[in-house]
Amino acid sequence: MIASLFAAALAIAANCDLEAPSGEPGCARPRVDALRINQIQAIGTHNSYKQAISPAQIELLRGSNPKEAAGLDYAHPPLTDQLAAGARQLELDILYDPQGGRYADPLVKKFADDLPYDLAPLKGPGFKVMHVQDLDYRSNCPLFTGCLAEIRAWSKAHPDHVPLLILLNLKEGKLDIPGAVLAQPFDAAAMDAVDGEIRSVFQPGELITPDQVQGRRATLREAAFAHAWPKLKSARGKVMFALDAPIEQVVIYRGARKSLEGRVMFVNIDETSPAAAYITLNEPKEQADRIAAAVRAGLIVRTRADADTAEARTNDRSRQDAAFAAGAQYVSTDYMKPDPRFGPYEAHLPGGGAARLSPASK
Repeated sequence: MIASLFAAALAIAANCDLEAPSGEPGCARPRVDALRINQIQAIGTHNSYKQAISPAQIELLRGSNPKEAAGLDYAHPPLTDQLAAGARQLELDILYDPQGGRYADPLVKKFADDLPYDLAPLKGPGFKVMHVQDLDYRSNCPLFTGCLAEIRAWSKAHPDHVPLLILLNLKEGKLDIPGAVLAQPFDAAAMDAVDGEIRSVFQPGELITPDQVQGRRATLREAAFAHAWPKLKSARGKVMFALDAPIEQVVIYRGARKSLEGRVMFVNIDETSPAAAYITLNEPKEQADRIAAAVRAGLIVRTRADADTAEARTNDRSRQDAAFAAGAQYVSTDYMKPDPRFGPYEAHLPGGGAARLSPASK
């Protein structure tokens, strides 16, 4: 079965746009639709919800921690605009707020407050979307359900898209500053609530879940290593979620499950786990061999083309070149468009288009 899977991949031209309605014989839709979703490659964004820190607030941070200020000095347009530009992976950071209002009075506003921002959505209960409470709190969609609704609306309007991967980071801890707010920890109830909010927006037929991939196999890992992912034809217009979290949070999310039975999200976990199907490997130069091996084995991998504004400031494209060449299915960037303050750096899928055959699938 695996041999025939790769034989089919070899028949696809390397730079076919997998969302194109038709094309040259090698890119014809029936042939493309026969690919498994772990054979594709697409670009995505990192901290996709993030607005810029206000000018006065970033200057305040720069005065005390220039390196951190430089690393946080980026922003993204609304999610809809990113999806329209070709992003097929988005990342959301969420904070637990079952009572509401926990993050509605950011500490930094007491010292610098030069740019209006509506904090009213933060006063009600529900998961909030922001990078760092008390500091980097501005979000294009401050409510988790609001982000999900925006993603779903775009997806429904574009039913031929390749599967969207939505990564979730679960934020805990606080700034080391007196008066900072401690983010509420994610316990088992919080994990159930994350799944609940996802299911409140997306219908079952709109999701690709671990149970669907596992099928009747004993573990999710067994299914992934058998390349038992859905074919692109049936996966178009669907969304999948992955918990990109430390192992301590993954353990709570899994509970006593052998794999991820009944859960909405795949989890970032090493290749040997019974729950293995997705893995985050964010260093494409140092981890190129591991990325390529994981993709060939059947896992879905996310890596990063750039980080902390470093590549943008020097127009260094070596990291993104390594990311695309290694074959990770989803390559994340902060620069689908250049930041004119830094220079011409940007990241796009080689050959253009929204998705192509992963080089590791050849």
